[in-house]
Amino acid sequence: MARLLSVNVGLPRDIAWRGRMVHTAVWKDSVRGRRMVRRLNIDGDGQGDLGGHGGAQRAVFVYQIESYRYWEDRLSRRDLAYGQFGENFTIEGMSDDEVCIGDRYRIGQGVFEVTQPRVTCYRVGIRMNEPRMAALLTSSGRPGFYFRVLQEGEVEAGDEIVKVADGPERMTIAETNGLLYLPGHSRQQLERALRIPALSPGWRTSFQALLQNESSDRPTRGNPGLSGGVGAPPAWTGFRPLRVSRFDRESNSVVSLRLVPADGRPLVAAEPGQFVVLRLRLNPQAPPVLRSYSLSDAPSTDYYRVSIKQELNGVGSTYVHKSVRVGDVLDVSAPRGQFTLQRSDRPIVLLSAGVGATPVLSMLHSLAAEKSTRQVWWLYGARNREDHPFAQESRDLVQALSRGRRQVLYSRPGPEDHVGVDFDAPGRLGVPVLEELGVPRDADFYLCGPTAFLHDLSAGLAAWGVATHRIRKEIFGPGESLTPGMSVERRPVHEPVGLTGQGSQVSFARSGLTVRWDAKYPNLLELAEACDVPVRWSCRTGVCHNCEIGLISGAVSYQPDPLDPPAAGHVLICCSQPQEDVVIDL
Repeated sequence: MARLLSVNVGLPRDIAWRGRMVHTAVWKDSVRGRRMVRRLNIDGDGQGDLGGHGGAQRAVFVYQIESYRYWEDRLSRRDLAYGQFGENFTIEGMSDDEVCIGDRYRIGQGVFEVTQPRVTCYRVGIRMNEPRMAALLTSSGRPGFYFRVLQEGEVEAGDEIVKVADGPERMTIAETNGLLYLPGHSRQQLERALRIPALSPGWRTSFQALLQNESSDRPTRGNPGLSGGVGAPPAWTGFRPLRVSRFDRESNSVVSLRLVPADGRPLVAAEPGQFVVLRLRLNPQAPPVLRSYSLSDAPSTDYYRVSIKQELNGVGSTYVHKSVRVGDVLDVSAPRGQFTLQRSDRPIVLLSAGVGATPVLSMLHSLAAEKSTRQVWWLYGARNREDHPFAQESRDLVQALSRGRRQVLYSRPGPEDHVGVDFDAPGRLGVPVLEELGVPRDADFYLCGPTAFLHDLSAGLAAWGVATHRIRKEIFGPGESLTPGMSVERRPVHEPVGLTGQGSQVSFARSGLTVRWDAKYPNLLELAEACDVPVRWSCRTGVCHNCEIGLISGAVSYQPDPLDPPAAGHVLICCSQPQEDVVIDL
């Protein structure tokens, strides 16, 4: 008979770790007597990061004493106490290869349902003083599992654990865990998992993404259940020489370059919305400057068009505007990016401001070329006519669509700007404008523009009732960071403090920074952090894929090896080191 050995609780606290403070509740202490278990928490318990832990689906974390014994032997530890793995219930029996998703149990006065395996993060490594712990727990098949509370009630150490119902499909915790995190995502297993009503929504979404990939005519490498899907691999690695065949001025501050193959071999048509990286050699004595620019024309195998705004003190954009000429040859990466036009019958709303028009203009070209019957809204904001690129081009494309609608707003119209001719109304794009125009909430929204524009408009759309998964946005420059449990101040990127390394060049393309690798950093993630390059991570050991990012050129090695390799043309920076000069989409 399975038994509850200990009830463990703990409230969030700040822990010093590697010179930073981590907010975490992974420290749990065993408590005596009866404790009330409620829908979201045990009395006296809490979570430091509700994005990764806690909530109705993960109210109670359970770990087995048999797994304690396993880790004592494997790690040569004899100091493990109840609550060591951050669990609320330490139990005897009910191994991860026996308990199934959807199983229900009575413990004391409470009734509980199994919802998912544990999702491990770096904080369990801090608690165990073993940085690899997240990967070890997952790869061992001993992650532990979460309960949903079906009936609130008091529990106490010593209570018997009585199974009251079997979950459908009989999919164990170990099998479910391996299905997401380890290679080999069987379509049959995925379909089984998705038939289990008790499976938590987060895991359901991951399995749906994996099943969609496995059912595709052209399944991609990598793990779309963790990465969210990165599309087809890039058409080529590194950079390819393309010649400037046209140089067009689109506005006072924006020029377009048409790039054709220097060797005459055809290009690979990009997906509407993708970008390329230009490697600009401004100074032979200095590292090249890397800049990412969205493609702004219809997908083509004959040429790519990039449109570039001259930024104040922008080294790359100033060079393009003042020094690049027709006939010059530039190094260009293959098209990349997940901000791409998705197939759907729903209305589509293309929202942009300034030079943010470029990726959505490519989408507009594609919709016009295929004579789309979707309702298409082109909504654009500029200061005035002088700063309004692609005015006639976008007007013609919208008119070519049977259900195209257009609205252009100027925030600072000049005396020569005429309503109804140059623009449609003064002001800025926002939800009130969309409401007035009758834009449907159930549309697919694509946003690109300055950071404040993206932040305000995406937040406004969500508050207006637009589903989060229907709001897609492209960010120019470094992306948003993800540092669970830490508050990280956004600072300008810089070279690492101290002596400069002598290793391979590491270029952070979005951040515009190139530095030398130093072996004192165990991985590319820690080098990026030393440079204040915005990063995303959670496990820091090659499990969760939150740190997966495009590897534009170069090669890396892994230590430790990730549990499931990233997609082709991508890299997990949390456990990789450069083997030669590398360019990373960070």
